Amino acid sequence: MSDDEYPGLGKVLVIIPTYNEAENIEPIVKRLRAAVPAAHVLVADDNSPDGTGRIADQLAASDDHVHVNHRRGKEGLGAAYLDSFRWGLDQGYDVLVEHDADGSHQPEQLHLLLDALVAGADMVKGSRWVKGGSIVNWPKSREFLSRGGSVYIQLMLGMPIKDVTGGLNAFKAPVLRDIIEGGQIDRHGYGIQRDLTWNAYRKGYTIVEVPIDFIERVRGDSKMGKHVVVEAIKSTTKMGIEHRGGQLKRVAARVRRLVSR
Repeated sequence: MSDDEYPGLGKVLVIIPTYNEAENIEPIVKRLRAAVPAAHVLVADDNSPDGTGRIADQLAASDDHVHVNHRRGKEGLGAAYLDSFRWGLDQGYDVLVEHDADGSHQPEQLHLLLDALVAGADMVKGSRWVKGGSIVNWPKSREFLSRGGSVYIQLMLGMPIKDVTGGLNAFKAPVLRDIIEGGQIDRHGYGIQRDLTWNAYRKGYTIVEVPIDFIERVRGDSKMGKHVVVEAIKSTTKMGIEHRGGQLKRVAARVRRLVSR
């Protein structure tokens, strides 16, 4: 086992999408490197005008475990992740991780997700809403929206995951390759978290939620706006109607077969 590999898993790549995170990118990368020294980090920067990409390049120049994916512009969180997933898979990483740049995800808890993969999970979600999870510095209105969003997705899709929209996720490479190639993924917004989870669930992969502490950013501006919530509700409703409609068709077909006997 080399010092480039996490025991029981192999090579780990932590992907951090960025847009105007100049204040946050250096401390979060340094915390990740200290928390899990074997992990590699890929900063996927959407051509940030505040110089985030330049800072990431400086970090990469001084640390061979840090890499930078300079993207053409702000094309959406989903597109940034999908582009970076494919880079990581092509480079032969065994585990790929989604991680926010703003300090909301705690690098010191990454090992909890990785250890759950070692124990047999195919996909692990860092969850705010399971026992032991927490959020810090959120207004009640935002907590209501987040909890309500996950409950709505559960109801529409019949998926028993408490924190569907959570953005701290770890995947075994073959699983990730299968779920991004075998189903539709939202390329534009935060719906990618729903879609990755949904595709993994439909394919029968083992999804484990581990409790994490989610801390609201203290520097920089949030990318979460009202339009993101509205679009997520619309797309989830469409998915739910299609899913429930398919279930009804299958039930009707079984009934017809029974009646015709």
